[in-house]
Amino acid sequence: MHISEGVLSAPILGVGATLTIAGLAIGLKKMDYEKLPEVAVLSSVFFIASLIHVPIGPSAAHLILNGICGALLGWMAFPAIFVGLTLQAVLFEFGGLTTLGVNTFNMAFPAVVMGYLCRHFIKSPNLPVRLVSEFITGAGAILMSGVLVAVCLVMALGESMESAARLVILAHIPIMIIEGLITVFVIEFILKVQPEMLRDTVYSSQ
Repeated sequence: MHISEGVLSAPILGVGATLTIAGLAIGLKKMDYEKLPEVAVLSSVFFIASLIHVPIGPSAAHLILNGICGALLGWMAFPAIFVGLTLQAVLFEFGGLTTLGVNTFNMAFPAVVMGYLCRHFIKSPNLPVRLVSEFITGAGAILMSGVLVAVCLVMALGESMESAARLVILAHIPIMIIEGLITVFVIEFILKVQPEMLRDTVYSSQ
């Protein structure tokens, strides 16, 4: 879901950068020493998962795993995803430095939202409820990211980008399903070996 450089207007880039700075500030404020290894690992997972991508006009389709980041990190998903995107932009020219703010927000904000909405259900003792909520966390984060990318493209270029925006969302439907299933597998594994990783403190005020 990287938006390439030269596509978005300056106001959209400015708003995206401002929102990302705010998200980074909250995420860094909530980050403590004990969480650093977890943030680093998930940033690495995000970086690797996003390397294999299929170009779709001014954007691209690829695994993101932002739902998992949101479920495990909360607001700290912002710095984790920001670091991954920065390395991709510098090393592989995916997206770009000027679109870093918009791309970070489009991937990190849905992670925070879906993690917040589903975090209680993910820890439910009822297995069907837990599995469905885990799937929704992964798939919903992708859907929301796709919608944000589509909105950015339409706002930037109007009707000429409507077909490309629809294509971005449609192309991510298979990825939504795949990421939903991956999220179920990962969260269930974590609940068995280290359930404390899903504590609520990453969303609470400090």
